[in-house]
Amino acid sequence: MATVKIAAVQAAYELMDQKATLSKAIGLLEQAAADGAEIVVFPEVFLPGTPIWIDSVPIWDGDADWYAMLVDQAVVVPGPVTEALGAAARDTGTYVVIGVNEREPNSGTIYNANLYFGPDGALLGKHRKLMPTGSERTVWGMGDGSTLPVIDTPYGRLSGLTCWENYMPLARFHLYAQGVDIWTAPTLATGDAWVATMRHLAREGRCYVVGVNPCLHVDQIPESFPHRDRVWNREHHGEWVEEGNTVIVDPSGEILAGPARQEETILTAEVDLTAVRSARRLFDPTGHYNRPDVFQLTVDTRPRSAVTVVGPTPTEPADQD
Repeated sequence: MATVKIAAVQAAYELMDQKATLSKAIGLLEQAAADGAEIVVFPEVFLPGTPIWIDSVPIWDGDADWYAMLVDQAVVVPGPVTEALGAAARDTGTYVVIGVNEREPNSGTIYNANLYFGPDGALLGKHRKLMPTGSERTVWGMGDGSTLPVIDTPYGRLSGLTCWENYMPLARFHLYAQGVDIWTAPTLATGDAWVATMRHLAREGRCYVVGVNPCLHVDQIPESFPHRDRVWNREHHGEWVEEGNTVIVDPSGEILAGPARQEETILTAEVDLTAVRSARRLFDPTGHYNRPDVFQLTVDTRPRSAVTVVGPTPTEPADQD
């Protein structure tokens, strides 16, 4: 197995500004690649940022303007944003994992999605968060089993889950069974308990774990943002909208970098994928330390479309007798 340098980008987005955040993301990717990173991981829904009003304003209490902005600035996959990100991955020769607010071209529902790009610029996979947490359900729909990719790379197999999905044992087991070596965990979760979760996950899956957070100070909310004082009130909500909690952990559960908090930074770690294989000699959760004769998991990987068309399409005439 190969040694690879991983970068975890803890940064502030330009809130609900797709173009500006995309430009910043590409700049940060170039910076990480210039430092030798070959896998670069960005935070949850970095493009175009977290819909921060879901935890600061009661639901239906004048949040329609903000949601309309989110729909307008969300990312269509594939589309111009993925083309730009793919070109940046190709130009830097890196694998890129980045969180986006995704919408279908003709839909008003937003999905919390992570995109995987290869060093050739190809969009290799997309994961939609299976279960938005708490107030997130007021802005994000639910993903399905068709978007749980595991990406083959020269450095090992790359995958992961988003934020509190990492607390879902069966989702973890499904990915463990596919031999994930580098686990990405873009998140908004803060505090020491989340770092402990990342350490447990690394030790349980015997893989490297990259937990990546955004970091946004109240002063970074644009002055022109609609109803700015309502969306985040410094006196009531504090100085940090998202303080960061980025960390990189090895397969034994030891912290290699971080946790980083209250600063924009890029954490890096040189990881040796032979450590993954060595660690699984002691414990392989879906191999020799599994009992498939006792426990079995069934995973439905079919896409769940909102509409199933039966019969001729609108452009096809019905059969004539």
